[in-house]
Amino acid sequence: MPDAALRLESLFEQLLGAPLPMRMRAWDGSEAGPPGGPTLVIRNRRALRRLIWKPGELGLARAWVAGDLGVEGDLYAALRAMAGLVWERSAGARGLGEALRDPDVRAAVRGLLRMGGPLGPPAPPAEEVRRRRRLHTRRSDKRAVSHHYDVGNDFYEIVLGPSMVYSCAYWEDAGTLEDAQRDKLELVCRKLDLRPGGRLLDVGCGWGSMAIHAAREHGVSVVGVTLSQEQAAYARKRVADEGLTDRVEIRVQDYRDVTDGPYDAISSIGMAEHVGAERYLEYARVLHALLKPGGRLLNHQIARRPANDESKHRADEFIDAYVFPDGELAPVGTTVTQLERAGFEVRDVESLREHYALTLRQWVASLEAQWASAVRLTGPGRARVWRLYMAASALAFERNRIGVNQVLAVRTPVRGTSGMPLRARTWNART
Repeated sequence: MPDAALRLESLFEQLLGAPLPMRMRAWDGSEAGPPGGPTLVIRNRRALRRLIWKPGELGLARAWVAGDLGVEGDLYAALRAMAGLVWERSAGARGLGEALRDPDVRAAVRGLLRMGGPLGPPAPPAEEVRRRRRLHTRRSDKRAVSHHYDVGNDFYEIVLGPSMVYSCAYWEDAGTLEDAQRDKLELVCRKLDLRPGGRLLDVGCGWGSMAIHAAREHGVSVVGVTLSQEQAAYARKRVADEGLTDRVEIRVQDYRDVTDGPYDAISSIGMAEHVGAERYLEYARVLHALLKPGGRLLNHQIARRPANDESKHRADEFIDAYVFPDGELAPVGTTVTQLERAGFEVRDVESLREHYALTLRQWVASLEAQWASAVRLTGPGRARVWRLYMAASALAFERNRIGVNQVLAVRTPVRGTSGMPLRARTWNART
């Protein structure tokens, strides 16, 4: 009987129709595949059952989160190689039924089933969220936000660092992550043309960083809204510590329930991804109605590449099940169209794609450097989720699979006076 790794190498190559793209170690200690580089560690037979019963990204993610699979060495290099190891070039790409018409695929599947043992599909890890029937109701949005953000503020302090900003930083002149996050917040404030005495609504205010920066550095009064109880408690303490309670109010409130407009400006940073395609026009109209004529919206949002047939687009299974339940990414063109349909005049779109890749690599490094503490705070499965999601996302931004854009829009009055300068992007000038 050959070593487990040699047998697996042969079976995977039957499935892939190509050589194994990385080193592999099986549960019996045997190894196969090209030497050098990272090693995929298959810690037990259950990992095979996960990949067989759910071929593709989700099966691999379940095995990773459960600890059935691991990586020794450079995680980024492993993820690049693993893109070919998952069943994408056979069952995952063509569909299981079509792939099983191939005799080589059927033989490989039978071999993997024998190696994986006689049991059926393993239960998903406890960290997995089942997809809900009704999306983007107030109740379901609150549950989805709680799943992602209410995992402990101490854990997010490890990942995000002192800035506690959970969106891409701006690396133009920055040396540290904290500097780059401060520069991003300042860029948003400049684009919104915040002035002392004005009113800012920060939608999805997180841990309060934007609200605090805008009030302290630009003299505005801020209302920040979030659906996360933990974020709100943390933000309120930060506001009090800064002595800004007279200018910053943090609410646990759905943006659809904000009724105390008009505001001079609205910032929405990393929140619109949670809105959903069916609700996006409503989101845009609510924000438009909350702005005074001439007021500005800065919408900072991750975007995906457009599909050739948008009706066939499907959400990322791993992200939906483990990271952002019910989150939906749209192409930037769709976002601009919806904002304009709501009555906004879009004045500027700036891509920060490379900035997010740099930011994510910083977050991964912080998590890895304090891994034991992260596991203690949130559990090994959840820590593995965040490490995989952030590292894979960094590669996705670097490869232009996804992007992130700041869209600056104005509620232009009927008479057509936008209040914008004639020269574009005056906010980039340092004064």
